[in-house]
Amino acid sequence: MSASSEAGLRFVGKTAIVTGAGSGIGKAAALKLAKEGANVALFDLIDHRTDETEQQIKRLNTGKVVSYDVDISDPKRVEKAVKDTVAEFGGIDIIFANAGINGVVAPIEDIDVEDWHNTMTTNLGGTFFTVKFALPHMKKRNGGSIIITSSINGNYTFSNIGMSAYSTSKAGQVAFAKMAALELAKFKIRVNVICPGAISTNIDQSTEKSDELSEVSIKMEFPEGRIPLSDGPGKPEQVAELVAFLASDAAQHITGAQIVIDGAESLLS
Repeated sequence: MSASSEAGLRFVGKTAIVTGAGSGIGKAAALKLAKEGANVALFDLIDHRTDETEQQIKRLNTGKVVSYDVDISDPKRVEKAVKDTVAEFGGIDIIFANAGINGVVAPIEDIDVEDWHNTMTTNLGGTFFTVKFALPHMKKRNGGSIIITSSINGNYTFSNIGMSAYSTSKAGQVAFAKMAALELAKFKIRVNVICPGAISTNIDQSTEKSDELSEVSIKMEFPEGRIPLSDGPGKPEQVAELVAFLASDAAQHITGAQIVIDGAESLLS
């Protein structure tokens, strides 16, 4: 590798954990970080999508990559994967807590308690588990960056009727990020949260709409071009660019920030 090409790699020698790394925003961010030299630990359920992400990163021939079979809602599996990451790479510098589900979309009285807990434990709990178990290792590095994927839902828009569990979990992530940013500032660990709007991902595969949803739905008409800045949903790669910026030294004075990336979608809602 030439000196000129190496100069453009912001993350050489650093290790990043990316949750939900098998597809969508997680995959795009893992690839972006790897292209810039980071060692990447892919946290996701091991399937053909995660395998493909790993193979794509290996073909870049920059940093190392390892996939870990992780259900983000299971603290024991998260803890083991974090320990294995440290054993493999020697430490942790960057966390992209991105994994999440839409969960059950239903009227409040029709949401099963189990389904509510599943959404909360996956989205909010998964973020907490990842940060909690990685922090002792990040503190040894004298600084680092944590980026959390929340959403415009529950923070800027509230028009998606039936998504009370999802929206509540996403609002909780913002509060957690801001609390963590202040608590961890003395350790030079920055914590920021991003709030994407509609992005072309596979998250809809985790959505289960109840039959009762029609009873509480509110008919809304949106203007042509719901996302003013583009002709459709944003791309995972656009979000990955933001993640890489927040992970880099270019953002060294940014912490506790809540950044919307939605092409002005939420301004119409």
